[in-house]
Parts: sequence; structure tokens; C-alpha cells
Amino acid sequence: MSSEFAWSAEQVELRRTVRAFAAEVSPQEEVRRLMASPLGHDPAVWSRLGEELGVLGLAADEEYGGAGDGLVSQAVVIEELGRALVCGPLLGSVILGATALGGLSDKAARAELLPGLVAGRTSAALAAPLHRGGFDPAAVTVTATARHSATSPGGTTSPGGTTSPGGTETTGHTLRGSVAHVLDGAAADLLLVAAAIGGTDGGEDGDGDTVGLFAVSADATGLVRESTPTMDLTRRQATVSFNDAPARLLAAAPEAATVLATTAETAAVLLAAEQIGAAQYLLDLSVEYARTRLQFGRPIGSFQAVKHLCADMLVLVEQARSVAYHGAWALDEGTDDPRIAASLAQSVCSTAFTQVAAMAVQVHGGIGFTWEHPAHLYLKRAYTDAALLGSAEAHQERLAQLVLDDAGGL
Repeated sequence: MSSEFAWSAEQVELRRTVRAFAAEVSPQEEVRRLMASPLGHDPAVWSRLGEELGVLGLAADEEYGGAGDGLVSQAVVIEELGRALVCGPLLGSVILGATALGGLSDKAARAELLPGLVAGRTSAALAAPLHRGGFDPAAVTVTATARHSATSPGGTTSPGGTTSPGGTETTGHTLRGSVAHVLDGAAADLLLVAAAIGGTDGGEDGDGDTVGLFAVSADATGLVRESTPTMDLTRRQATVSFNDAPARLLAAAPEAATVLATTAETAAVLLAAEQIGAAQYLLDLSVEYARTRLQFGRPIGSFQAVKHLCADMLVLVEQARSVAYHGAWALDEGTDDPRIAASLAQSVCSTAFTQVAAMAVQVHGGIGFTWEHPAHLYLKRAYTDAALLGSAEAHQERLAQLVLDDAGGL
């Protein structure tokens, strides 16, 4: 990619293709049907996104079924899916799950678990405290205990196990604890869980020295999942509890904390792309309504107050798009501090989306408040998104700390 960002011809065509597909499979009537269904999405549509269009793993390496195109192309897809409120495990499986698995040093685990997510055949959810564009080891609420089996003196080690000096072999781990607000956690085939190994929460200083990343199968014994009521009915969350549930260690400390921190930064940027897609839809919807809705014999778009609202929405959307794609580009190219790029993207895009959603309701007047109008669905998505990975204010505070810390060293 050039030093000055520009859309490639392939990315322009990718946007056109995904927008047409989303319009086909996710009209408002279908969104409302799916958000009231037990699963919350159509597995056939999700599979088509992965296998037919091949857009669920654009940032994943080719050896795992991805395209290796990077985050900018992935952001284009997520923006268009957000524009149409396409129901599916986008956040849990693509933005969080696939990113975490892609960062593992364990090639065998990547080869086993990633292709299913990329193809849309399976889904994942991440149960880990991600706040303000980072991972918070001190907030880990799950503990992992090693399972041992007796061996002969001086014992042998089986594949994936370790033998202690006393002759006992570690054959796996069990997890205990509970995690609330797990995105797409109720229906995920695979749960990726941050847990403190040995029962010490986040290490002595909360620095992640004891935190590991574990995989738990959906059919594991001791796993309990309970759907959580949410404001945004198109985006499912769950409380996930582990009662001595068997788990596979994917990454030990300190790798796990590093992988989760990178996942948080990537998720902040990709969520920002989804937010601008939804905000752009509201802008387009509002402009069209202002052009065609007549009052006192003239389009309401001819009134100064409505003109100002539409102009303000345009400025917010364009500014947010620039920041979001700067973040994706910076993480791809290493041209900016990823912590700053992630928090900047969430700070600007969360604010823009919530403000645009509120303005869209104002432009539409009374009809914008009704259950039947799409504006209220996007308004709820805006306020839910703004809280998922930390509020705009929390990201602004983080930015101030990062910038002032750097300035202090000058």
C-alpha cells in the first residue's frame, strides 16, 4: 500500500459486491425477523458470506482459508455489513475470535480452529475483559486449574502434556468462573476464554503474568450459557459460566496478554468501521427523506434547520470514516502507535454514530420515534456499540494518558 492512503480498484469492487449482497439478504423485514428468532441470525447467509463471497477472513492468512488482504479490506466488508445491520456473529466470531486465533504462535491451533470461522461454518466468542482498546488482566474473573494424572517415576510426557518433577503429567485444564456480556456467546461453537492460571487473578500487579487464553467447546461439560437482554436486539450477548469445564490452553503468559491486547486494538478499529457504515446509511436515509417529505408545500430539506442537521451529519460521517480507515491502515502498515490509532477510532466514531443517529430521528420527526421505522434500530445499535469496547470518554482519557506520557519523555 502506498504511503498516501487510497482505495484500490479491488476494494472499490469489494464494497460494491458486499453492499449488493447485504441489500439482498438483509432488508429491514428480515432484520426484524431474525432479531426475534432464537438464534438471531441465518446460518445459511453467514455461510454464504464465508464460502461464496469469501469475505469473513480477508485479514486472515491464506494458509487458513483467508485472503491475507489486511485490515483495510476487512474494514470495507464490515462497514457494509454494518450499513445493512446484517445479523450474525460478526463481532464475536470475525472481529474478536478470528483476530485472537490469528495472533497465536501455536500453528496447529490456528490450522485447526481458524478455517471454520473464515468459511462461516463455525462461530466463536471471546470471554475476556477488553476495555478502552486494551486488555485488562486485573478484571479476569475465570480461573484455570491444571488436571494431573499419575505417571511412573520420572514419567513420560504425552503430546500436549507436561510432566512435573514429581512424576505427574498435566493433561489439560478446567475453568471456573463467570463472564458477563460475552458477544455472540450464547450460540458460539467455540469459546475463547481468558483465565488466571493457578487461581491468581491477573498476576500480583494485574499485569497478566498468570493469564492464559483457553479454548472451550460448546458441548463441554460444566459450561452454562444464558442469553442477556440487550438494548440492541440485533446483537446478542450472554453470560457464560464455567463449572470445572474442560479447556485447552492456546496461549500461556505472557503471550496470552499480548494476543488479547492486539485483539482489543484491532476490534476497536473494526468496530469503528461498522459504526460509520451504519451512520452513512442514516445520513443517506435522512437526505432522501428531507428531499421527498413535503411540508407547507415544499420539501423539508429546503428549511434551514433541516439543512444544517444534514450538513452536520455529513461532516461527522466523513470525519469518522477518515479516522476509522486511518486506524485500519496504521495497524496494517505499522505507521502509528496501535494504542493511539485504536482509541482515536473508537472515540471519534462512537461519538459520530450516536450523534448522527439522534439527528436522523430529528430529521424524520414523529415517524422516526416509531417502532416501525428503521431509525430506532440504528439508534439502539449506536448506543450499544458506544459501550462495547469502552465509551468515547474512556478512550479520550486513554489518549490523553498515551500522548502526555510520550510528551513527558521529550
